[in-house]
Amino acid sequence: MKTAASEPVSRLVAPQDRRRPTVQVGLRTTEVIVLVLLLAFCAGPILWMVKAAVSPSSDIVAHPLSLWPSQIRFGNVSEALTSLEIGRYLLNSVYLAAGCLVVQLIISTSAGFALSVLKPRYGKVVYAMLLATLLVPATVSLVPLYLTAQHMPGLGVNLIDSYWAVWLPAGANAFNVLLVKRFFDGIPAELYEAARVDGAGPLTLLWRIVLPLSRPVLAVVSLFTLIASWKEFIWPLIAITDPQKQPIAVALPTIAKNSDQGLVIAGLLLASIPPLLLFVVFQRQVVNGVAGDTGSKG
Repeated sequence: MKTAASEPVSRLVAPQDRRRPTVQVGLRTTEVIVLVLLLAFCAGPILWMVKAAVSPSSDIVAHPLSLWPSQIRFGNVSEALTSLEIGRYLLNSVYLAAGCLVVQLIISTSAGFALSVLKPRYGKVVYAMLLATLLVPATVSLVPLYLTAQHMPGLGVNLIDSYWAVWLPAGANAFNVLLVKRFFDGIPAELYEAARVDGAGPLTLLWRIVLPLSRPVLAVVSLFTLIASWKEFIWPLIAITDPQKQPIAVALPTIAKNSDQGLVIAGLLLASIPPLLLFVVFQRQVVNGVAGDTGSKG
């Protein structure tokens, strides 16, 4: 038997009013309308891209809003992989994203561990500086970033036109560092104290205690890093000028100028599949990581 306490509480509609048939019909109708609008705005472009990827170019130009192509051409996908060399650009994107992921995980976990667990004297200053960088637009730092990559301070190495020019700046992501730090703050301090009593040093704390409990937030950081590096356009366009090394996000706009529109959209579809699959596979870890579940409950 349901009680009043077990019924869903709405701030807009009182529990007494929710029992009225007219209010229930209105709420259900509103939910359906909102759901349909969300599907139209979120899934609509993806469905259109799938339809256009298997349509002739004449259909895309003459009837762009048609729900079904006049002629289905599955060969667009395979032709885009070969004639437009989409496969090579996809491999470049995979290589670029993998390097960004490794650099980002190393820097975010080490910096978050230092700020949250080791707590050096200058930790608050570094934390404030990290917060300040979140207020600076990314485009403002493009010129100094390019000059730094062109002539690395103290090394004199030119990283332009190499993947290191993209990998290293990816590690300087203040948002991910702060996200990891906040997660580490939620791990009970008693675990650290007990480990220190047993003679554990900083590396042991990080490897044996922090990292095993941090799988949810590391999954979130990994997903954010992979998707951000996969769709990044401006900085890879500036840093990587060799067409043979450019990722798919940079190469597609150039290809689209002189290529069949059906093949270009087929390339867009292929470029969209990896991030969609990543989110579908890791959506549970994303929810757990954002919720701040350290796995130490119970």
